[in-house]
Amino acid sequence: MSLAPRAVVVHRRTEYEELLARHGTHGQAAFFLSSRGRSIDEVVRRHDRTRQALREVAAAVPLTWRSSRVERADLDRFLFAPEDVVVVVGQDGLVANTAKYLHGQPVVGIDTDPGRNPGVLVRHRCADAAALLRAATAGGRAEELTMVEAVADDTQRLVALNEIYLGSPGHQTARYRLGSEGEEGPGEAQASSGVLVGTGTGATGWLRSLWLERGSLEGLPAPCDRRLLWFVREAWPSPTTGTTRVAGELGRGQGLRLTVESDRIVVFGDGMEGDALALTWGQSVRLGIAETSLHLVT
Repeated sequence: MSLAPRAVVVHRRTEYEELLARHGTHGQAAFFLSSRGRSIDEVVRRHDRTRQALREVAAAVPLTWRSSRVERADLDRFLFAPEDVVVVVGQDGLVANTAKYLHGQPVVGIDTDPGRNPGVLVRHRCADAAALLRAATAGGRAEELTMVEAVADDTQRLVALNEIYLGSPGHQTARYRLGSEGEEGPGEAQASSGVLVGTGTGATGWLRSLWLERGSLEGLPAPCDRRLLWFVREAWPSPTTGTTRVAGELGRGQGLRLTVESDRIVVFGDGMEGDALALTWGQSVRLGIAETSLHLVT
């Protein structure tokens, strides 16, 4: 007998909850903000809207389904199942944070603060949740958003929806060799602030800022394009390091190879620094298009 679908509601702590965790009481949090010329009222209103959205989404789950809830900080410890329908309630970035832990499960994005969030990935309102949940299990319309992956030579693997960053865990210079997968030779020795490899979904964020800064002639990919762009941040020319490979494009079957030449380089996706790969001297990692894509219900 097949299991009934499970609705997994993903959310994150609100600003108000974070203030309470830091200051202990509403009054202390209000005093802290007022002493800096700010009011707690708008923070509370946003908190209330988020709590109401979570209640409405929970009420929209069919009675025959199972349900669960997971907070952003616990995503790396939560076990998603094949029959799950994932409902992300919050901001666009929360969809990206969740995507790296999925393997083809449909995702519904619910915007808790229309007009404040761009709504690139959280495209729907709470009132649409019931219909979207039914559509997700009935093969309704969805977009397959391209993801990027990093695979280390020790089989560690990481995927991301927006971008993957490789660099020093602090503010030191990252040292490595950069080359194309399959090319002969060790690649170009570089010293930089790190390397960013991004998707079409990431083209609305960090990737776009680098693209604009460089005046790149490569067109930005669309979210469903099987194409990635990569940039080296602040490459430093010296007698032993070069700057001839600082940007490029990756298509199907193509890879970018980075070999570490410093004590430690971290690799993380979509801002989730707490869930990163740590590479040491001599290790290599391949960057390219992931086989996995995000199944975003539209």
